[in-house]
Amino acid sequence: MTSTPESGIAQQPAGAARPRPFLPAWLRAMRPKQWVKNVLVLTAPLAAGRIAEPHVLVSTVLAMVAFILVSAAIYLLNDIHDIEADRQHPKKRFRPIPAGELPIGFAWVLAAVTGLGGLALGFWISLGLGITLGTYVVVQFLYSYFLKDFPVIDLAVVASGFLLRAVAGGVASDIPLSQWFLLVASFGSMFMVAGKRYSEMRHLGPEAGTRKSLAGYTESYLKFVWELAAVAVVMSYSLWAFEQRLGGYSKMLWAGISIFPFSMAMLEYAFRIDRGEGGAPEDVVLHDRVLLALGLAWLVTICLAVFL
Repeated sequence: MTSTPESGIAQQPAGAARPRPFLPAWLRAMRPKQWVKNVLVLTAPLAAGRIAEPHVLVSTVLAMVAFILVSAAIYLLNDIHDIEADRQHPKKRFRPIPAGELPIGFAWVLAAVTGLGGLALGFWISLGLGITLGTYVVVQFLYSYFLKDFPVIDLAVVASGFLLRAVAGGVASDIPLSQWFLLVASFGSMFMVAGKRYSEMRHLGPEAGTRKSLAGYTESYLKFVWELAAVAVVMSYSLWAFEQRLGGYSKMLWAGISIFPFSMAMLEYAFRIDRGEGGAPEDVVLHDRVLLALGLAWLVTICLAVFL
């Protein structure tokens, strides 16, 4: 298949196997697999033990929908901007925009509709959520068009996307965010992003030097960042768990027990990163049975700690 700037159709290497699409191009362009990241919106209400309150639950679910919409807009804008680079990537070239399945003009309209719709929903829920979503849009837009080629800043900006999702659940229902929650969310976000970059570098090999987002890093530096972040996450979470002794014996007991599946899940994910399999965090989370089992065990223990 040939390519011209006017047609927007990507040239595919000879013999390339193209994944068979199951969803329409406009929906795939919004990357529904990555919507799993938005479960982070649930973390603040869950940690506060208020997720079961009707108004909190409704606000949290609507905040998730708002984040899905604005993040979809950012994904569309990013693919429009990176269309030529993505056409050279072994996997990204199959995305609807670089593959020519979704016209660029339609992608612009779809980005505007989803972005403005998500922002409107956020401001309708609460001013704080609207500001959080607006901050996410501005930061991610700057990243996509100006900042993604700067080492370290690249890590910080991408990590902010995870952090803002975690913060959104609290501001949507006016739930105060503890210092421990913010520490775990911040370093957890950095752990995910540094691990993602490290896995991309391991997976691409020599081709990593041709990707501007990776060219400024070394494997040893990225491994240092995600190892440092992992230690900070486990320490911060453990300190939060030990502090639950103020809530009574049962709360302290289950919070302490939750440290084990939490730490083991971190180790399992780090194992995947070290094998170069963490380039797409949502794929690791959804397809690693050990990680899913540990996540379920952690969820059960943390619910017992919070609600008993």
